[in-house]
Amino acid sequence: MHEWALAESVIKAAVEHAGAEKIKTLKEAGVVFGELQALDKEIFIFALEELRKQFPGAKACRFRIIKEPAAFLCKACSHKFLLKGLEKTMDEAEFIHFVPEMAHTFLKCPKCKSPDFEIAAGRGVSISYIKGAK
Repeated sequence: MHEWALAESVIKAAVEHAGAEKIKTLKEAGVVFGELQALDKEIFIFALEELRKQFPGAKACRFRIIKEPAAFLCKACSHKFLLKGLEKTMDEAEFIHFVPEMAHTFLKCPKCKSPDFEIAAGRGVSISYIKGAK
């Protein structure tokens, strides 16, 4: 059910932004989907497709999903590293996916081995662009 509420929020935000830009009909919207976002992507996409029909300005809108990889920034040495390619078990990867803060339990900076890092990218859902007709 969380996917439906989030999809509705994305559509409302796109329609609001289109209104502010004097765009009457949305044609396309880029939706950034973080690798660490704990959502079922297929349900989210289905919800976008179904819910857009309820918004006159978004009925023809195509939502393009853009996957944002999970990235971390080491606080000790400022090295930026990606989740992809780091050694981890299937269980560890699943824990990190569903509770991103668990990354601190399983990962260390590949450069200096510090466990002190922050999640720099790959969380949440956002709109990166909209296109439409004025």
